[in-house]
Amino acid sequence: MPSLPDLIGLAANPCADGEQVCDLVFDWTGDARFADWADVLIGKPLAILGLVLFGVVVRWVLHRVVARIARRAEKGVLSERLDALALARRAQRAETMAGVFQSIITVVVIAVVTTMILSEVGVNIAPIIASAGIIGIALGFGAQSLVKDFLSGIFIFLEDQYGVGDVVDLGEAIGSVEAVTLRMTRLRDVNGTVWFVPNGEIVRVGNQSKNWSRAVIDVGVGYSEDLARVQQVLREVAHDLWEDEDFKGIIIEEPEVTGVEMLAADSVTVRVMVKTAPLQQWGVARALRQRIKARFDHEGIEIPFAQRVVWHREDKRGAAASGGTTDAG
Repeated sequence: MPSLPDLIGLAANPCADGEQVCDLVFDWTGDARFADWADVLIGKPLAILGLVLFGVVVRWVLHRVVARIARRAEKGVLSERLDALALARRAQRAETMAGVFQSIITVVVIAVVTTMILSEVGVNIAPIIASAGIIGIALGFGAQSLVKDFLSGIFIFLEDQYGVGDVVDLGEAIGSVEAVTLRMTRLRDVNGTVWFVPNGEIVRVGNQSKNWSRAVIDVGVGYSEDLARVQQVLREVAHDLWEDEDFKGIIIEEPEVTGVEMLAADSVTVRVMVKTAPLQQWGVARALRQRIKARFDHEGIEIPFAQRVVWHREDKRGAAASGGTTDAG
């Protein structure tokens, strides 16, 4: 059992548990008021400074870890086999994700350190934590579409679904991607209209420029034409385009004539397919169509056009028809 002097000393000591500066000053001076002021002027600021330094160090370390992981993801394991565009896309993806995780780390560290500082200065943080939980739930319900946009944007970057410069089909909007953020995608269609699409509203993506593209040309010829000869002419035209120096590096494989694709009412459709570099399929298709038209004209191969038959009768009393004439329409 403590003695009476010890009880008097305990009663006179104004320092609470953990107030080391207050205890030290009180032991030195024996003055309760001076010890209390010393804790307010020295102990609290030192504790707050220590918490701030602790938060800065933790944030710096975690940011360094994220940056190192991002650099490894940027290099990858097969970087020597990728072209400059693929490497740029990978670097952009890694940089964006690193920025996202670093921002999350910063917010969490600031929130934790701020709460600890409030507790240090004597604020009861239990209501704050409870209020933060309630506010978080309310924001979760109110901003669920925004959260959906951000989560979708993260997966767009992680899975490399598309990037700036790609031509994509997002359902309602089709065009060239001009910007991709975690919240939305901006693209411009062929008419120059700029579309802003929230990432959370994208349910499917058709990327027309992922790694390589393909030009598909359907050529219609008349039923009277020799299909073997037509296919041979198409192979020659496509091969000449393949060997053209202007298309080196644009056409990446020998063009293929797949044969008869469709038997329509007025024509037979023969298909030609050309594998091209990304975003080059439309220019290649235009050049190939122009060459096919010129070669067909030279070879006398008919490209059919719409026709209709008009019957003319001489009188209204059932006289025999004079014959049928064909009128191009």
